[in-house]
Amino acid sequence: MRRSEFIALVGGAVAWPLVARGQPAIPVVGFLSSASPDLYAYVVSAFRQGLRETGHVEGRNVAIEFRWAHGQNDRLPALAADLVRRQVSVIAAPGSTPAALAAKAATATIPIVFEVGIDPVAVGLVTSLAHPGGNVTGVTNINIELAPKRLELLHELVPTANVIALIVNPTSPDITKTVSRDLEEAARTLGLQLHILNASTDDDFDTVFATLIQLRVGALMIAPDLFFITRNEQLATLTIRHAVPAITQYREFATAGGLMSYGGSITDAARQVGVYTGRVLRGEKPAELPVQRSTKVELIINLKTARALGLTVQPSLLRRADEVIE
Repeated sequence: MRRSEFIALVGGAVAWPLVARGQPAIPVVGFLSSASPDLYAYVVSAFRQGLRETGHVEGRNVAIEFRWAHGQNDRLPALAADLVRRQVSVIAAPGSTPAALAAKAATATIPIVFEVGIDPVAVGLVTSLAHPGGNVTGVTNINIELAPKRLELLHELVPTANVIALIVNPTSPDITKTVSRDLEEAARTLGLQLHILNASTDDDFDTVFATLIQLRVGALMIAPDLFFITRNEQLATLTIRHAVPAITQYREFATAGGLMSYGGSITDAARQVGVYTGRVLRGEKPAELPVQRSTKVELIINLKTARALGLTVQPSLLRRADEVIE
């Protein structure tokens, strides 16, 4: 017998009793997202942090299987079905309403933990915030309902802009419908003209910004959609290149060079999803875990970008900012 064969035989003999003893398999979390891994790494990191807070460490006592739609929401039902066939212990869907809805449609038994910026009762994810019922619970933020306030802040910073544009993702119909309706009403109140433009792929951005020029848009709002969230740097660069003052919800846009952001923290929400996922892994039932509401809101102003755009930020607005980037 050759030495290599002997080592393989011995190794197998040592390993076999461990299998025979029936060592329990570690639980598997299915992570379902509309995004792509290269653009969502910081959110995954926050999710892992939340898991660690409940004593779950990837590779040690929990495994994570990722399913990425790469911005193509129509792929989510198949990806969710794949996780169900895999019989994962929990499905986590942080930051994406379409992903959460796809997961819910795919299973009524596997626990699901979501994070959405829209009313989860209104879209049918849970029966109530306090008593979710069924197999679904999660976290909500207030970014959708802050859309009118973002318009007010943008109008305050750029009072001469009477024509405003809103970019929405048509493949996220629930978010698009709600934000468009609320902002159309807010624009009428402020006496502003609002144009709604669609973008669901990177190639659409060229068309959108060419249209902004044609419409002589004075300022831009970016809808709170995961497709745009994962392209904060790209959108910040485009708004600077085309000299368009813009606002969105997350600070990553402002820190990347965008003019202003106003909303909650995507990383804090993802961490909370990780915590709830860990609690479900410990045996708690989603039906008995109230939907958490993330209420922390921050205003970030990029003063360097404001100066580059020829804008004067009034002291009253600066005083309200949680962070000023100079």
